Amino acid sequence: MEGSPTTSWSIEVDPATFAFDGWSAHLRMKPASCDRLLVGAGVYAMDLPSMMVDLKADNRDQGWDVRLDLGAGIFAEHHFREVNRGFLLGAQVGVQRYQLGNDALPGAAEHTDLLVMGYGGYSIRPFSVPVYLKAWAGLGYTTLIAGDDQLGDLQYTVGPVAAFATFHIGYTLEGRP
Repeated sequence: MEGSPTTSWSIEVDPATFAFDGWSAHLRMKPASCDRLLVGAGVYAMDLPSMMVDLKADNRDQGWDVRLDLGAGIFAEHHFREVNRGFLLGAQVGVQRYQLGNDALPGAAEHTDLLVMGYGGYSIRPFSVPVYLKAWAGLGYTTLIAGDDQLGDLQYTVGPVAAFATFHIGYTLEGRP
């Protein structure tokens, strides 16, 4: 029946992760009962550029080589117009496993952080096909929950504030009532 509420699914990738020797995959669902809610899960990995490592003053110019080896999170977004069109506010809760190396020391360390982040952004569908672009930026809380953030006598500073900005490319699989 035309005009009936439908559930739709979207797949997204974050091109920045690929640019930094990583990858990403996100699956999102818009429930049939709500045209403005998007929920989902994602996994991702990437080498952190020095600019991100240096956001924490204690890490700046310390020779850290940091890889977000595996991140996994759940997401919820409220779109003010309709899903994947216009302004949005969202939240993410996830865990992120990092591998640490340092130019001055042999060996490596590994730790896992908890991340709770709020974010805002804007999504557009610039083509006649259901492809969308979603730019977003977030601010959150992160803390060490397992592993070691120290290598030799050097300590890698984790949290408590995390900032991130990127954009996703997505494709929506139109759903059924």
